[in-house]
Amino acid sequence: MAYTEKTDHYYKLPTQLNPFQKKLYRHLIQWKWHHITTEPGIARGREYDAILPDHFVQSEQLPHIYPTILDVLASHRKMNDFRIHQHFYHMASSQAANINLFLPLLHHPEVDTLFRSIKPDFASLAKDHLDQGYCIEYWGGNFGGGHGGKGILGDKSSMAGTDSDIAIAYLNYKGEHCLWLIEHKLTEKEFTECGAYKSKGRRPRHDCTQRFSEIATNKNLCYYHDVRRFKYWELTEQHRNLFVQDNLHKNCPFKGGMNQLWRNQLLGLAIENSQDNPYQNVCFSVVKHPKNDALDATIASYKELIAYNPKFSVHNSDEFVSAAHAISDPELAKWVSWYRDLYQV
Repeated sequence: MAYTEKTDHYYKLPTQLNPFQKKLYRHLIQWKWHHITTEPGIARGREYDAILPDHFVQSEQLPHIYPTILDVLASHRKMNDFRIHQHFYHMASSQAANINLFLPLLHHPEVDTLFRSIKPDFASLAKDHLDQGYCIEYWGGNFGGGHGGKGILGDKSSMAGTDSDIAIAYLNYKGEHCLWLIEHKLTEKEFTECGAYKSKGRRPRHDCTQRFSEIATNKNLCYYHDVRRFKYWELTEQHRNLFVQDNLHKNCPFKGGMNQLWRNQLLGLAIENSQDNPYQNVCFSVVKHPKNDALDATIASYKELIAYNPKFSVHNSDEFVSAAHAISDPELAKWVSWYRDLYQV
């Protein structure tokens, strides 16, 4: 549902926005009105100011994407025809924000210096891997990478499955090939929650109230394992040394937002241990808007579950923007100004 709110303007906004979401939505709407159009978009029969009108979708125009990366994005999609999210044409799209944050940096000559300031083991971008060193919506089978079909976790389909918003291949200072999986969040209140927990196909034996250790022992307690044959719990059992604080949870810890963090971590572990894996080390990070604290509770719980293992880390998007600003390059300075203006970072 939508409501119309009057401040100095009328805003057609969704209901149940938290204060951060409401503030950033208003700003994104103002940016859209100033730089693109005042015409609202439509979702489920209602007008919303933060959505781009349908004619942008139909003509495949991308006015909310940084202009200089449009060509490289188009080229990347020819190699890696990733799925455009349902809400991509929303000004608060995390998928669009992910592209706007990373592609200008990945295609800049100072990319190594930029990422090294954030990730200390980053020696250089491995441009001979993936597409010039990166892949959007990475699930392991992109570019025919040997994990086709249902994917390395057994959960991939045309509309669902585990993937990271971006994967970055790099060399560390030991000369090892590494992979950095990143989940990018902008205004979300929570990470993606468990679908099995709410599935109509669940049977009485699928008991999410059981402890982590009990499900790991009897994996058929989980609908995802018993019916869908996803490999989540098999991999979890193989890596119990990562999920060392499972005793802190009375029930399955992956019913809520930790589910997405768990699956992305498992994707990295599965790739790292696969026979045809070219990467010696795979890590996983969340990159989020610095003012979005709604995700912090889930992140803290997950860090506690894995005993603060360095295979998982969290960064704010302003770390990357500040790193770009420090380079003092005119091209990067334009992007920094544009990105900060759009996302209030």
